[in-house]
Amino acid sequence: MFKLSLCLLAALMLANVYADNINKDAVITREDVDPADAEGNYQYAFETSNGIQAQEAGNVNGIRGSSSYISPEGVAISLNYVADENGFQPQGDHLPTAPPIPEAILRALEYIAAHPPSPQ
Repeated sequence: MFKLSLCLLAALMLANVYADNINKDAVITREDVDPADAEGNYQYAFETSNGIQAQEAGNVNGIRGSSSYISPEGVAISLNYVADENGFQPQGDHLPTAPPIPEAILRALEYIAAHPPSPQ
């Protein structure tokens, strides 16, 4: 879990380095780090002068975190995530979502549920 969070943080920082709208003179304005204790509990948070924010807390059972920044198009991007025994679960308005199930498919599924196949 800790490795996953470090990879996510590194990817976020690397993406920010290559983004066109990044203020090259941005500095870290806040940094709070509580390294892992004997039980594996840790947390960190940081903010930069160009509006990037990230925080995460976790232990051996999982992590919770969030990050936010302004996209090159000027849209505020906010990502919340949990990583635990159910895997990585991101949430954010910018993430793609599955299209709704068509009405005909829903009716077909209801019919199948109401008329199970007979055993042979």
